[in-house]
Amino acid sequence: MSVEETIRTIAQAARNASKVVSVLSTNKKNLALEGIAQKLLDRASIIKEENKKDLASGKKAGLSDAMIDRLTVDDRVIESMAKGLRDVVKLADPVGEVTGMWLRPNGLQVGRVRIPLGVIGMIYEARPNATVDAAGLCLKAGNAAILRGGSEAFHSNAILARIIQEALIEAGIPEGAAQVIPVRERAAVDALLKQDEYIDLIIPRGGEGLIRFVVQNSKIPVLKHYKGVCHVFVDRYADFSMADNIAFNAKVQRPGVCNAMETLLVHEAVADAFLPQMARRLMDAGVELRGCPRTCRLVAEAKEATEQDWPAEYLDLILAVKVVSSMREAISHIAQYGSSHTEAIITSHYERARRFLREVDASVVLVNASTRFNDGGELGLGAEIGISTSKLHAYGPMGLEELTTTKFIVYGDGQIRT
Repeated sequence: MSVEETIRTIAQAARNASKVVSVLSTNKKNLALEGIAQKLLDRASIIKEENKKDLASGKKAGLSDAMIDRLTVDDRVIESMAKGLRDVVKLADPVGEVTGMWLRPNGLQVGRVRIPLGVIGMIYEARPNATVDAAGLCLKAGNAAILRGGSEAFHSNAILARIIQEALIEAGIPEGAAQVIPVRERAAVDALLKQDEYIDLIIPRGGEGLIRFVVQNSKIPVLKHYKGVCHVFVDRYADFSMADNIAFNAKVQRPGVCNAMETLLVHEAVADAFLPQMARRLMDAGVELRGCPRTCRLVAEAKEATEQDWPAEYLDLILAVKVVSSMREAISHIAQYGSSHTEAIITSHYERARRFLREVDASVVLVNASTRFNDGGELGLGAEIGISTSKLHAYGPMGLEELTTTKFIVYGDGQIRT
């Protein structure tokens, strides 16, 4: 078959499977998820062997350290994938939940009930763990999933797909409920984005270029997440020790992810006392600083920032630093250069914290905590399928509830409209 025929066949199978999955009992879905989790642990050796093929190819192709980090599947990652699935098993099933019921004057009882979205297509780069997360979340929420990982993770995704489908079949669920596209060619993405007859939603995860391509070429609604330009604002009322630890964690713990801090904002009232020591700790960890003129005067090693640095998503040990004159300037800077992803303030002042929460527009806004907490697992959603920075149909990490929609239900006893 041609690439287009292959993709259409996959999409048709997903649509057929979605009709079955949408009405599965919670117990059956949970048994399948538990089966996938156990098979991942049982097949850890073969998963790692297949992943080594991808790592070797990636290093030969010159992938960045951040990309290699995302691509790596070791025992810790496998255990995390299995735990993520088991966490999803423990979560309440959103399908069938009545979210409201009210009585109309004519006696009609009107309500809303959660239902699956249908078929979800996901396109992502260098994230084999996303294959398992997406398949598990979609299944629990009653959806079928079509997964298109990057060519750099081809072998890893292939073995994960085989394991997932074996568990589905053993649980009596159609294998079309979770499919990984077995085609490397870019034409597969083009074909997938045209399957609006069968697919209800596309979720891209990856670099800004990939996401813009999907948005511009899809006939299917797309949940967007262009990039994560995340800020930490150290307020004049910040506890320095807390601010130091949070900023360091937000930048250094895992710099190649979307919820890592990319810009540090420091109130001018505390810049002289706080910034030099913070900069030294960051530079000792290998972070390159690009600062405003005030920053460069305080930190001799900092490079002068250009206009291109403020909206940059480095995904690396590079940090833009700006001293601001006020909270108003900090909020204005975030509004101009942020990406509606994650923003944090470090302050002991309650009213200023409340103002930051109220005025900053981002999918997650934090007070006295690292930006790294914008993650479905960390926020109690179990695993996540992605982080949406657009407000329709979801905003922030997408867990089970965000993979459903609602329909109206109406109970009557013979009413007619006059």
